[in-house]
Amino acid sequence: MNTKDYIKDNSAFIFQLDNVLYPEKDYLLQVYYLFAQFMEYTEQMDGRSIIDFMREIYEKEGDVAIFFKTAAQFNLPEKYKDNFELLHQNARLPLKLLMFAKVLSFIQEITAAGKKVFLLADGDPVMQLNKIRQMEWHGVGEYLTVYFSAEIAEGSTAEAVQIIIEKHGLEPSQVVLVNNCNKEQKRGFNEMLNFLDIDKLLVT
Repeated sequence: MNTKDYIKDNSAFIFQLDNVLYPEKDYLLQVYYLFAQFMEYTEQMDGRSIIDFMREIYEKEGDVAIFFKTAAQFNLPEKYKDNFELLHQNARLPLKLLMFAKVLSFIQEITAAGKKVFLLADGDPVMQLNKIRQMEWHGVGEYLTVYFSAEIAEGSTAEAVQIIIEKHGLEPSQVVLVNNCNKEQKRGFNEMLNFLDIDKLLVT
């Protein structure tokens, strides 16, 4: 993919966060690790067994109901669900979150060309801000204008994108949304908006 053509033909780029700027699993697996360490400390359980189980479940089934699956496996008290959820919001990660190398390079090219770059984070703003603060930005973070769809559009990505376009006086036909949506998920967006699937950027 020729990124220079995208940059030449467009004036603004909106990047989503999870699995677009970085692999979300890098955050979740560190949260699981911290939770396993917490259980080892508070309940004298085998933290290594817990994290191994959670990693396996995540890789096979994703993160849906992973606390309850882990609790059932290790007979964890349900009271620790609150701790698990709080860790998602405020975990201090052992390792910084690293951006996809090609995404970082793309953003560096965009900013060098003087084009606008936005970061649109879906989901819980507290958790997403925690991720943003622990990202290794390599200097490009200062060029990003950050929005949370939950705060500006009640969680609607399409509405949030439109708000960004209108607030900054952008021409929709010159805006690129970098995301990982399928065709069904693209319904409701401005018809003039350009999409760049993250997979297209990462595999070329």
